[in-house]
Amino acid sequence: MAGFANVIQEPQYAPDTPFELRGKWGCSRFANSNPIALELGCGRGEYTVGLAKRCPDMNFIGIDIKGARMWKGAKEALTLNLPNACFLRTRIEMLPRFFAPAEVSQIWLTFPDPQMKDTRKRLTSVSFLERYRTILAPDGPVCLKTDSNFMYRYTLAVIHENSLPIVAAIENIDETDAPDEVTTVRTNYENHWRTLGIAIRYLAFTIPHDRTPLKEPCLEIEKDPYRSRDGVWEG
Repeated sequence: MAGFANVIQEPQYAPDTPFELRGKWGCSRFANSNPIALELGCGRGEYTVGLAKRCPDMNFIGIDIKGARMWKGAKEALTLNLPNACFLRTRIEMLPRFFAPAEVSQIWLTFPDPQMKDTRKRLTSVSFLERYRTILAPDGPVCLKTDSNFMYRYTLAVIHENSLPIVAAIENIDETDAPDEVTTVRTNYENHWRTLGIAIRYLAFTIPHDRTPLKEPCLEIEKDPYRSRDGVWEG
């Protein structure tokens, strides 16, 4: 991907050094002032590409550390000549280095690994939400689309524990009206889970910009009988 004009591959060291585009993504990278959305753990970048095609008046950045997966989405975005889509290869923990306060309008988490054995690695854990809060605009939503009942229940618990405003909470997007971008853009993982008859869930919420520290919920949540992302059944 080194030759892809729509990919930025940044070294992982120097975490305290602000990236050169921090606070300037709109004017310097996209040459406009349109809202910026991130797809975190974007994998093949299907949502980044899908949303960029649907919403030309927004800018989309797919972020992942695994370049082999990201290559497919980056290549497709180039082929389709999507000026409002690009990809950043870095760790999600590094987000505050790359984006200034309130620079991001929304965050998408599409079928993240629920990390049922390690709270710290869950992309809706308090440690990650605190990072998102530093870069999200006021009322900017975090949008979670998942096959995992565990991830859905855990994220709801985090929301309730911290009294976070809920934009949408849908147990099955096929049985309840869901936003168009939730139902029409589908990833490889979503198609896989659908063939197994697993419901696709959607949550959207905001993180108030106050100084109240977020707290992890203290409860047991029933684990999924399979490992999300790789489709390996455990039960």
